[in-house]
Amino acid sequence: MLNVQDLEIRVGARVLMEGVNFRVASGDKIGLVGRNGAGKTTLTKTLAGETNPTKGSISHSGEIGYLPQDPRAGDPTMLARTRILDARGLGTIALGMHESSLAMADPDPKISAAAMKKYGRLTDEFNGLGGYSAEAEAASIASNLKLPDHILDQALSTLSGGQRRRIELARILFSAAEMMILDEPTNHLDADSVAWLREFVKNYKGGVIIISHDIELVGETVNRVFYLDANRMMIDIYNMNWKNYLLQRTADADRRKKERSNAEKKASTLQLQAAKFGAKASKAAAAHQMVARAEKLLSGLDAVRAVERVAKLRFPEPAPCGRTPLMAKDLSKSYGSLEIFTAVDLAIDRGSKVVILGLNGAGKTTLLRMLAGVDESDTGSIEPGHGLRIGYYAQEHETIDVKRSVLENMVSSSPSITEMEARRVLGSFLFTGDDSNKPAGVLSGGEKTRLALAMIVVSGANVLLLDEPTNNLDPASREEILDALAHYAGAVVLVSHDEGAVQALNPERVLIMPEGTEDHWNKDYLDLIELS
Repeated sequence: MLNVQDLEIRVGARVLMEGVNFRVASGDKIGLVGRNGAGKTTLTKTLAGETNPTKGSISHSGEIGYLPQDPRAGDPTMLARTRILDARGLGTIALGMHESSLAMADPDPKISAAAMKKYGRLTDEFNGLGGYSAEAEAASIASNLKLPDHILDQALSTLSGGQRRRIELARILFSAAEMMILDEPTNHLDADSVAWLREFVKNYKGGVIIISHDIELVGETVNRVFYLDANRMMIDIYNMNWKNYLLQRTADADRRKKERSNAEKKASTLQLQAAKFGAKASKAAAAHQMVARAEKLLSGLDAVRAVERVAKLRFPEPAPCGRTPLMAKDLSKSYGSLEIFTAVDLAIDRGSKVVILGLNGAGKTTLLRMLAGVDESDTGSIEPGHGLRIGYYAQEHETIDVKRSVLENMVSSSPSITEMEARRVLGSFLFTGDDSNKPAGVLSGGEKTRLALAMIVVSGANVLLLDEPTNNLDPASREEILDALAHYAGAVVLVSHDEGAVQALNPERVLIMPEGTEDHWNKDYLDLIELS
């Protein structure tokens, strides 16, 4: 289904991978793993045909369904239902049938006759593509991804980032593509939807490549693992399930260490002997041969996997502020006739910790965007207190200007910071050397997360508004985020479906959306986090 030969991918001067060869056959369920920034997302974009490789060839048979981390596809005025159904060409036809059925009631006999004729033609096309049976299949997929009718009947432009992503996932699962490439498909899914997706992937007959930090998803579905080693710039292929891969990878690392240790001992002995022989003219040729043998021993070894670096994260020391730096009164939001929430009040005191909970589509992200000043409320007001400085982390990384470089984004987030200081902070977030000059638009989801957090670190914010800050992060980087949350002295308003993130925050209060009900935090709310 997919054939990759001698693939090389570069970003600027940096080589992400080279000499990569593999095939994907029907029934292959491949877990693509590697640290954040190794090039996993760049590879999937290349395999899906969105970018070109530096060298090598990629050929495939059949359609590829590709779910990127930040989907922005589709006409924003299109209805969500139409977007899903159009994966098989049904959406626009169904819309035409509906319009024709209305036109058939026109009092002008010519218009009604033409509408009837058009309706018949569209009905034949609709039935030829699977008709109402296919429509029911799409509805079932949408329902399992918690996309109710009132969401499906909205224009894409009115939906939250999480809802848009679930629409794109539903579209790909419905498309019947021969191969799927899914980049973090469990983002914005609740526990029931994740469990359903696992079963869908298990039973899928085509080839799948998955990037996911959901251990249960890869653990239960994959039968091959591709490890993208950023240090060696190559892919190690393990034709086995996840459990066996973990054991084999550890064994491979131990073997490489032993081989290197033995080779280094032999090379050291040869070099010492060569040094002794080199002092004598009669032994010079032998000495030269020993040096050459030592170099060959070392050059023939795979590099030992270096301990992979993790971003060192500490949120900023909060700037001085008043007792209540942020207050919201009577906030509400509707899209047309659809009411998201109404009459929400919230006061954020200095150093307070608040978590916002609610089901998908309850308005959690919309409320944060209002507090951050990105969106306007239909009613009420946001009242900034004395000394307020907001640090906003958007789940879709909207705070990052994708047309600017990594360094330019950093400098713009704190006008007083020098370029040298910005580079130092970026270095602690694993952006080194030429990485600082990369356009932010080419970054992976994990890299964008690190950049957005680095921008907050230099902001001096005393109120952090964090919308799913642990999405797209590997386990080690996630732990850094949780530790930083636990030690931050300023106020935090958190939206997260990550139970560990909420526990690290140790909130005092919880705001339940869309009702806007406020309560003291207690552990009974942990069950609601998973559902949200």
